[in-house]
Amino acid sequence: MITIQLQELVFFAYHGLYEAEKINGNTFKLDVQISIEANEKITGINQTVDYVKVYEMISKRMQIATPMLETIAQDLIASIYASDNRIKSIEINIKKLAPPIPNFKGTVGVQIKQSF
Repeated sequence: MITIQLQELVFFAYHGLYEAEKINGNTFKLDVQISIEANEKITGINQTVDYVKVYEMISKRMQIATPMLETIAQDLIASIYASDNRIKSIEINIKKLAPPIPNFKGTVGVQIKQSF
């Protein structure tokens, strides 16, 4: 098994339930792990998942304002899996770096893992 990782991707977007989030936006950090079976030595991009294409999918999806981080993660899993049926599992971790919670220090987020 080989796992392709895209780590600490940072996006500014307008995701959230609250009106202030839709107006002011927030910074989000994503980690993505995609596992495939590796039955042979990998010598070309056609034998693995192209992380450039995955990044483009993530970047495009992050531009669509969405109330729930869970929805974004589920959409990303579906689109990444649809791009390559060799994928055995996908894990997405999305963090909102400055949640609109008074006196809160830290991040909030979701993590979803799906096996195929």
